[in-house]
Amino acid sequence: MRITISGPPGSGKTTVCSLLSERLQIESIVFGRMFRELAKEKGISLSELGALAENDPSIDISIDDHILEIAKGKEDVILESRLSAYMLYRNGIPALKVYLDATPETRIERISARDGESPEDAYKNTMERHASEAKRYMKYYGINADDKSVYDIVIDTDSRTPDEIVDIIIKEMKKC
Repeated sequence: MRITISGPPGSGKTTVCSLLSERLQIESIVFGRMFRELAKEKGISLSELGALAENDPSIDISIDDHILEIAKGKEDVILESRLSAYMLYRNGIPALKVYLDATPETRIERISARDGESPEDAYKNTMERHASEAKRYMKYYGINADDKSVYDIVIDTDSRTPDEIVDIIIKEMKKC
């Protein structure tokens, strides 16, 4: 079964994706890593790459085309990216589409701890990133980043452990 995992930065996507992959013994692909690696290759921050991508659609389009290529070629895969659910939905590719969410406070706390940033810097960088992504998704795809209508399940991760979240996803999978 194809599973997409989406959500804002700091919602727990990568952690849940890794744990779900381990439990189900299927491959997971984290597209945020591709974006981070590209920023590192260019010697710039994620915010700077986001600003570049606002005027260069090829950056996002190449990643999103890669999502579709993988989804068309694999029936059992977990795709973690902000737009994977939309890409599969729009192309008629069946998948369980999961959205993980958390309050801004929880997300900033997680990002600050993960990236070793002050909470103030984590907040500033995260808000810049979110604004850039929202602008690009609307500009390139006509997607409102806050629209959750394509998702099969939305999970609040604030007070749940990664294991509890994976249990919820597996339970939802069994319904499909």
